[in-house]
Amino acid sequence: MTLLVVGVSHRTAPVPLLDRVALVDGAAERVSVDLLGSPHVAESMVLSTCNRVEVYAEVSKFHGGVLDVTETLAKATGVSRDELTPHLYVRYEDRAVQHLFEVAAGLDSMVVGEQQILGQVRTALRSAQEQATAGRAINDLAQAALRVGKRVHADTGIDRAGASVVSVALGIADDALPGGLAGARALVVGAGAMSGLAAAHLVRAGVGDIVVANRTFERGAHLATSSGGRAIHLHTVVDELADADILVSCTGSTGLVLTRAEVEAARAGSDRPLVIVDLALPHDTEESVADLPGVTRIDLAQLSERPDAHASERDVDLARAIVAEEVRAHIAAIAAQRVEPIVVSLRSHAERVVEAEIQRLRLRLPGLDEQAVEEVARAMRRTVSLLLHTPTVRMKELAADPDGERYATTLHRLFDLEPEAIESVSGTTAPAIAEGGDASFDDVLGGLE
Repeated sequence: MTLLVVGVSHRTAPVPLLDRVALVDGAAERVSVDLLGSPHVAESMVLSTCNRVEVYAEVSKFHGGVLDVTETLAKATGVSRDELTPHLYVRYEDRAVQHLFEVAAGLDSMVVGEQQILGQVRTALRSAQEQATAGRAINDLAQAALRVGKRVHADTGIDRAGASVVSVALGIADDALPGGLAGARALVVGAGAMSGLAAAHLVRAGVGDIVVANRTFERGAHLATSSGGRAIHLHTVVDELADADILVSCTGSTGLVLTRAEVEAARAGSDRPLVIVDLALPHDTEESVADLPGVTRIDLAQLSERPDAHASERDVDLARAIVAEEVRAHIAAIAAQRVEPIVVSLRSHAERVVEAEIQRLRLRLPGLDEQAVEEVARAMRRTVSLLLHTPTVRMKELAADPDGERYATTLHRLFDLEPEAIESVSGTTAPAIAEGGDASFDDVLGGLE
């Protein structure tokens, strides 16, 4: 089996394409389930955020697995394979592990060091568990990534500047409003995790009033109550916009929540300052609203250009060192798991040899006292255990070596072990397309067509 990730993110695709491939309204769950019905995918987890869509999969064949994932994504998003593939990246085995660890640590985020991604990875894992698409490999990987992300944030200052998508965006908004956020009237559209974080930031900034609009009124009311504000129905958001100084929108909707025409009508020719913070993907607001007098629009693409969206080089280097250490430990643990059947097979082989010799001893010396026979048996077992201890420990250490399969084959030939034990570590070897396990889809394409 081969672990791989196939994805598209803000690093490889323009925002308009990310808008089109965003998985909303349960699409991520459907992709994960559909993948298990494909020929080569044994496990899957889909991570879909405001600036990335990634599929983590355990596959029986590398090329076939990449094709299965790509075609499933194309079908789910309505973006053709030919249009999608130039922006896809493929990482496998060690580099797939490293990639998810870096993602969970906030190192691959548009705003480096942001913490929301940890919750998004947790949500992706929970969904995969509920849909029964995550087996041992994906579960272990995602759980390890969550632990690594927490460690990076605890042991480094990567998020010292409060680098999160929400805090950086609201920092820009604070500068854009003549009187800042204190005392401003805020309209929050959406009631998910990002909206909740935005509301909390706005309360701390001292906004004068918060109105929450959401498609499901009850969820909006819950967020409004916890923020000391009030809730409205989503279809009345245009009516409230006329009195708002700042609008924060992150609904995850498939269509626009506010068009330029609606914003213009709500403002009725007013040029007083209005800041629109659009943190959704696909966008909730029409980009051209920024052309209206007095309107400032902030979206995800602008955030990465902010100096305060970047952690210090020292903290990033320290975070990468932690990730590298954790990747080595995870790979070693996986290798030890894979070699365990060989260890069991070798010890079973030794046990059979001991038992055969004990039976032979009984036949040759029928008058031998049973207590003496048991003492001899214990001595033989201790001897075998001592002799096998170092080789089995070394076997687990060497399993992470690139030549680990060669060692398994050698043991098979030396001790005539069960073939199933050797097959457990042989797996499906991904081609050496790029050093370290990185490839674009085009790198893989030659092996797919």
